[in-house]
Amino acid sequence: MKGIFFSFILFTVALGIYAQSYNSNKVAFTNFLVRMYNDAPFEGVRAVDDYNQVYLISVLALNKAKYKTEDILNRVASVKAIAQASRYFNGSNITQDMIIHTSEKSNGSADTEIIENIYENSAGYVKELEQLTNFTREDGMQVFIFIKQLDTPKATQQD
Repeated sequence: MKGIFFSFILFTVALGIYAQSYNSNKVAFTNFLVRMYNDAPFEGVRAVDDYNQVYLISVLALNKAKYKTEDILNRVASVKAIAQASRYFNGSNITQDMIIHTSEKSNGSADTEIIENIYENSAGYVKELEQLTNFTREDGMQVFIFIKQLDTPKATQQD
């Protein structure tokens, strides 16, 4: 009975140490990405190598004032991050048209109005996109960082 109890305690301690290691690695990676963003702000997707793992990160900034609740803000961020990742993986088709409307005034001058329409279509779905962190920028915009683990690079074999 003491052996089973000792084994259970040993297993619990080992699991706790692994969990702390995982959490500290994730915190360090999050801090790295936030520092990287603060040094050179960007939006969109990037592939980032974290030693033995490769992640796709999807970064976007939203104006908190445009959304009634934090739940809506988080949902919009999630949908936009998935859309960015989907465009990265599946590509997109972009079309545009331009309408130039010119009208002549009675005094001989002309008013010109240019309307440009840009349409983007993308097909596909990206699942397993995880919100890693979000924080408020100095200008009040809320920055969201989502990640997806990509296939890990194969370890080199030694002869």
